Amino acid sequence: MLADHFGERVAERYDATSAEMFEPAVVDSVVSFLARLAGEGGALELGVGTGRVALPLSRRGVRVHGIDLSRAMVERLREKPGADDIDVTIGDFATTRVDGTFRLAYLVFNTIMNLTTQDEQVECFRNVAAHLEPGGCFVIEVGLPNLRRLPPGETVRAFTLSPTRLGFDEYEVATQGVVSHHYAVVDGVLDVISVPFRYVWPSELDLMARIAGMRLVERWSSWEREPFTSESNAHVSVWQKAA
Repeated sequence: MLADHFGERVAERYDATSAEMFEPAVVDSVVSFLARLAGEGGALELGVGTGRVALPLSRRGVRVHGIDLSRAMVERLREKPGADDIDVTIGDFATTRVDGTFRLAYLVFNTIMNLTTQDEQVECFRNVAAHLEPGGCFVIEVGLPNLRRLPPGETVRAFTLSPTRLGFDEYEVATQGVVSHHYAVVDGVLDVISVPFRYVWPSELDLMARIAGMRLVERWSSWEREPFTSESNAHVSVWQKAA
C-alpha cells in the first residue's frame, strides 16, 4: 500500500511551503486545460490533497471526486470554501475504486512519483482506465530527472537553497529511485522531512497506458501547451481510453 508521507506535520504548512503553486496564474492554466477535457463530464483527481486544483475546477462547473491517502491533507481541504461540492475517498489512488465513471482523471505536480514501484504505477493506469468513460482522458503532470546535470559519479542535486530552506534530491539510478530531502527553519526550529519517489520516463508512461487500454493523444512541456522537446524538464501528457 502507498505510504502516507503527508501527515499532520506536512499538511499544516503544505499550502504555505508550496505557495508558488497556488498562484492564480499557475492554477488558472492547469484548470483551463483540465476543464476543456472534462467538458460536461466528471473528473477524478488522484492525490487531491488540500484542493489546489479540485476547488477551482469545481467552481468551473466540473463535478470533481478526489482520492487521497492523507486524512490530514483532506482535513485542510474540508476547511476551504466550496469543499462541500467535492466528494473525497480516503485510500491508495493506485487501487482505490469509487462509484461511477468519469470523463477525466488527472495526477498533477509529480504525484505519480509517489508510487515508488513500477508495478504500483502500472496499477494506477489500470485503475484509472476502469474509472474512465469510453473516450475519456487521463492527464499526468510530472517532471523529468535532471540526470544530465549531475557531475560524473555524483547522485545528489540541490533544488532549493535559501537562508531558511534547503532541498536536495538523492538519486538511485539503477532503480529509478529518488529521495527528496527537505530542511526548513520553522518558528526557529529545524524541520527535516525525507520523501521517497520513483521517477518515470515518458516512453515508460506511454507503455503503461497501452497496457491499460489507452493511447497518447497530447504531450506538452507545460499547461500552456508549449512544445515538448529534448530540453524540457517536465511534461503534461494526455492519454485517451478507446471509445
